[in-house]
Amino acid sequence: MAKPSIPKGTRDFSPVEMAKRNYIFNTIRDVYALYGFQQIETPSLENLSTLMGKYGEEGDKLLFKVLNSGDYFSKISDEELLSSRSEGEGTGLLRLAAKLCEKGLRYDLTVPFARYVVMHREELQLPFKRYQIQPVWRADRPQKGRYREFYQCDADVVGSDSLINEVELMQIVDTVFSKFGVRVQIKINNRKILTGIAEVIGAADKIVDITVAIDKLDKIGIDNVNDELRKDGLTEEQIDKLQPIINLTGSNEEKLDIIAQTLSASETGLKGVEECRFIIETLKSCSLKNELQLDLTLARGLNYYTGAIFEVKALDVQIGSITGGGRYDNLTGIFGMPGLSGVGISFGADRIYDVLNTLDLYPKDSIQGTQALAINFGEKEAAYALHIINKIREAGIRAELYPDAAKMKKQMNYANSKQIPFVIFTGESEMAEGKVTVKDMATGEQKTVTVEELISLIID
Repeated sequence: MAKPSIPKGTRDFSPVEMAKRNYIFNTIRDVYALYGFQQIETPSLENLSTLMGKYGEEGDKLLFKVLNSGDYFSKISDEELLSSRSEGEGTGLLRLAAKLCEKGLRYDLTVPFARYVVMHREELQLPFKRYQIQPVWRADRPQKGRYREFYQCDADVVGSDSLINEVELMQIVDTVFSKFGVRVQIKINNRKILTGIAEVIGAADKIVDITVAIDKLDKIGIDNVNDELRKDGLTEEQIDKLQPIINLTGSNEEKLDIIAQTLSASETGLKGVEECRFIIETLKSCSLKNELQLDLTLARGLNYYTGAIFEVKALDVQIGSITGGGRYDNLTGIFGMPGLSGVGISFGADRIYDVLNTLDLYPKDSIQGTQALAINFGEKEAAYALHIINKIREAGIRAELYPDAAKMKKQMNYANSKQIPFVIFTGESEMAEGKVTVKDMATGEQKTVTVEELISLIID
């Protein structure tokens, strides 16, 4: 019999791990609520027509497609199968796949959110500020920090063009990571600046290729980026013009001044500079605890971004982006509602989980489970212990009674394995006095106390 396993790129999570993950989700959820965001959820499955074509050619390849039903193959005739094989260059197989798979697992939460807005437009008050904490799936190659199933924690504002939304999203990022105790660098750029760069180097028609290539700069290095640009059809002159822009250094203000001069002939590019300048200048008065850096190589490969784009890197752990996002001016237009602007961010919960693990930054009370275990000495004692446990649970203390009157060693091993800090004994003498004996598992100290004293002892 084969050993049980799980698909590559997915993970099981133990109770301790789930406590850590819930700490992440609850922290992010609480900060979103501070800024007036409301929670929604969307289905794991979306129609492929909703997902395809929204993430660029590379993104489309990473969509998990789902068979219509378990017996759908029975509806495909042998003639259709043979016909699909005979068509050239995989055309028939693609056509057959389209017939077999009409749904897919969501790639992110943004496109489903756009679909949600269009479907529920009459119910929504604009601007609509929503957050969503759910899993997404990508048919990517699993590696450290990259999974095929992972959670995203998104916040988006739709129905407002104001750059104040971008400012508040950066404040949210800063607040969340400050609460986690993680030092980060918040990177910002603007797709209009990238469009302007493509225009001034004479490659306006290659904007998608340019952004996809330079977005890989940290991963593959400048030489490989330039090789990709050559393959995409850029001339050596165009690539040479791009180099000083990619390698631009200095303060945010100095970079903005230089790039403004460089893009003086591009109205779109200058608009991007103006937007970045507003966001950076406004955030100066917000006393961010983390560094905000203008990074002209930041591209965010997804095609739907049209304005400001963001990315967050942990400073003390080698891992990819742990938060990202940006402005999309017409994402809902693909679903029949043109002109509705939006901007959003997404926290990568799984990567944040790995960062907090590496740095050991979980507060003790965030991962603590049961606080007190009552030992089971028998039917009469167990009944008394249940009464005690009910009292301390009412005080908010997490407590349990060992279900069986097993040997003391077995029950104490159970307490140790679950790292339960207090063990309660309710023998005949305790029952006669209306008290309990409690043992502090860390110090070994034991004392006989009233229920009220027990509650104070555990809470303190």
